Amino acid sequence: MSLLTIVLAGWLAAALVMVGLWLVQRAHQNAAILDMGWCFSFGLVAIWYALAVRGEPTRRALVAVLAGTWGFRLALHLFFDRIHKKPEDGRYQTIRRQWGERAPLYFFLLFQGEAFAIPVLSLPLLVLMQNPSPTFSPWELVGVLVWVTAVGGEWVADRQLARFRADPLNRGRTCREGLWRYSRHPNYFFEALHWWAYVLMGVGVPFGWVTLLGPLVMTVALLKISGLPLAEAQALASRGEDYREYQRTTSAFIPWFPRQAGR
Repeated sequence: MSLLTIVLAGWLAAALVMVGLWLVQRAHQNAAILDMGWCFSFGLVAIWYALAVRGEPTRRALVAVLAGTWGFRLALHLFFDRIHKKPEDGRYQTIRRQWGERAPLYFFLLFQGEAFAIPVLSLPLLVLMQNPSPTFSPWELVGVLVWVTAVGGEWVADRQLARFRADPLNRGRTCREGLWRYSRHPNYFFEALHWWAYVLMGVGVPFGWVTLLGPLVMTVALLKISGLPLAEAQALASRGEDYREYQRTTSAFIPWFPRQAGR
């Protein structure tokens, strides 16, 4: 089976999954299922690649485990945090209002656009899996350590925010606990860091430059498109001055020591 066939099969599977999820969101008016579905589909595509491509078996399995664990963990978190017995995420409510009567069509195109992004952003996995070297390089080991740090940090940030939100006394307040004291979006920071793990693992590998696709696209998306801009706007709308004070004292992305109020 050629690489093109393998990638196209992954794309087709993701597109079909997204059609199903689009129908679900039409029925339940909760487009946050897109985020969950994307992560889950990415994990499935990683497993498909490991089974279909040629390469050192242990390395193929390792890369599939790393990408699959990231995708399935985040999908599960998003399901319980934003979908199960929850109203639609405020970001998607805003988009739905802006799109008006064209929302069903535009959401379909959005879901399919996300399906197309999966084969594009999973190309780094193919590069790593096809590395023929029988031994692991020091760069691969460093990449795994970065992956553990990133996914572990994202998990901690998610848990800290979920615990804060679960307390009714914190309604309308901004979380400043744990990692959220040092970054307004530590989950996004560690999400971006996770993609750089694959770049490190691709150092010295044929076509290793392809691994830059993931972190470059995802970091730009998080900082400029679907991450921080929408999250910041929603936070300001719901928490007002409390969040403005948080903006004045706390780093937006990279964790750093908070500034004193008024500086």
